Amino acid sequence: MALPPGPGGGRGSNNRPDIGLRVQIDGLDALVAAFKREEDCKQLRKELAKNMREALTPAAAEARSGIMAMSSTMSTSPALRPAIAKKIRPEVKLGGRWSGARVKAKKTPGLREFANAPKRTQRSAGWRHRVFGRDVWVVQHGKIKWFDEALSGRAAHYREAVMEAMEDMARRLASRSGGSGE
Repeated sequence: MALPPGPGGGRGSNNRPDIGLRVQIDGLDALVAAFKREEDCKQLRKELAKNMREALTPAAAEARSGIMAMSSTMSTSPALRPAIAKKIRPEVKLGGRWSGARVKAKKTPGLREFANAPKRTQRSAGWRHRVFGRDVWVVQHGKIKWFDEALSGRAAHYREAVMEAMEDMARRLASRSGGSGE
């Protein structure tokens, strides 16, 4: 999930722009361009990505707790909720078509032929599946918007944490070059 722009016209606290798609790409592109002027470019990129992932780790934990809170009436193996929870991770990409940080629930291809489990379990319409051992189809409902609701209340906090990681790296680069920063 990419973090949506916060309240207040796209600006967070301290008059810093939120990590919307446009600001996110421009800010990260400038930071990545500054890396290229440094000798230890790869190490700096790895460190920035690590810091941004660490900033989103609590968000991933909240999303995992959101799916684990979904009610379960059966004990079928492999278990649906823990399998989905294992696939929720913070993701950072620097460069390419998309630059930014997000929490993502990846597909679950090995889970009882239910590759889109994270997506389907939060739909209000539920999902259709065949009853084991019979030729009967049923509609099963999960917990509506478990992923979105788990992250909605603290999105601004996570956005600030990612911005702080970016600003720390920008300050570090500016102090190396003796400049005033970007």
